[in-house]
Amino acid sequence: QVQLVESGGGLVQAGGSLRLSCAASGRILSINDMGWYRQAPGKERELVAVISSGGSTNVEGRFTISRDNDKNTMYLQMNSLKPEDTAVYYCRMHIRNYNDLGVMGVMDYWGKGTLVNVSA
Repeated sequence: QVQLVESGGGLVQAGGSLRLSCAASGRILSINDMGWYRQAPGKERELVAVISSGGSTNVEGRFTISRDNDKNTMYLQMNSLKPEDTAVYYCRMHIRNYNDLGVMGVMDYWGKGTLVNVSA
């Protein structure tokens, strides 16, 4: 079917930068909205950034979200990282494809997450 795979996480010092990627593969007709979420230890998952199919985004400042439709890939550029940005970062995509019954629809897919650890 469809898989989302995140990459780019790791350990970074406060003030540093990381670039996360999320690549979708499988049976894909098109991708609507894409988004990044994060979940810190002991906290609920929260929205970080979203980008529409047309490229509109909801973030400004330290984080920049972008997408490459030809590669079915989304990115999150994170600058001036802070210890409170430490979390597992998940990507999410609304993907139009055919299910096993041959019915076309838009389905919700999540990646398994990548850990971002910002040290003080």
